Amino acid sequence: MGDWEGVRLHVVTGKGGTGKTTVASALAIALATGGRKVLLVEVEERQGLAQLFDVAPLEYAEHRIVPAAGGGEVYGLAIDAREAMYEYLGMFYRLGRAGRALDRVGFVDFATTIAPGLRDVLLTGKTYEAVRRRKDNGEYVYDAVVLDAPPTGRVTRFLDVNTAVSSLARVGPIHRQASAITSLVHSPRTVVHVVTVLEEMPVQETVDAIAELRAAKIPVGAVVINQTRTPFLSADDLAVARSGQLNRSAIAESLRAAALPDTDAFVDQLRQEASGHAKRIDLENDARASLEGLGRPVYELPHLTGAIDPTALYEFAELLNGQGAS
Repeated sequence: MGDWEGVRLHVVTGKGGTGKTTVASALAIALATGGRKVLLVEVEERQGLAQLFDVAPLEYAEHRIVPAAGGGEVYGLAIDAREAMYEYLGMFYRLGRAGRALDRVGFVDFATTIAPGLRDVLLTGKTYEAVRRRKDNGEYVYDAVVLDAPPTGRVTRFLDVNTAVSSLARVGPIHRQASAITSLVHSPRTVVHVVTVLEEMPVQETVDAIAELRAAKIPVGAVVINQTRTPFLSADDLAVARSGQLNRSAIAESLRAAALPDTDAFVDQLRQEASGHAKRIDLENDARASLEGLGRPVYELPHLTGAIDPTALYEFAELLNGQGAS
């Protein structure tokens, strides 16, 4: 049994550049392991999932994008606010084709401009619909939904937008929809995973985001430390390197054995780089301790050289499963 038994919606956020889309994709594959069916959703209109999985641009329709171990399947969906508006008008106001006709006079742009939160309502609403959708026999269509959400700086506002909407529209279909979405987001069926790297700004944004989510009473999931690196030196050598006292003769001898120049200048440069490496490891360890102090499960994924491809996503999924993600 994994860490998220009973969770239906996994929201993944993180500071830009930390790899949240990569983590969301790997998490979807991990959750689909063992024959489960998972929907992976993006809302930022960047087509990041299509690029990552090397598939055609995703549409406002759910398509199978990759298999998972044990017969599982991952489906993908790119939610477009305009298409979501058409669907919304059709579902709640029975406008049908008239909804698209309204767009000819700029209705959608007008509506989302005068009410900026409306766009987030549409995006979260479509995600909510996918989470709750059932088959004729009563089973859920998807065992889980993974949402590649906006960055940490606005994820709480994005997820909690329906709280404000339901308080403004106190009756009618808008109120009922917003209240239902709010109930899901604040329930144990939802968790928000935060992706970070071991650098000062992303770690601080992670701490701040988790504090905001907790204040809003939105459940926090795991902290995923991405792009971790294994130290080049042993613990004992790091301690010596930190002080800049690595043995010059030993370094020179190793350089000669590798058929590299062993000049004093080169040896000094290597000693300086080793000292910098040791100090960076210290900073990363301090950052890791801060993240572990948040009281949430912590998963780690390694740094890979080169572009992330589908093969890497499967490797990451296996690592996440090994740490309790599914």
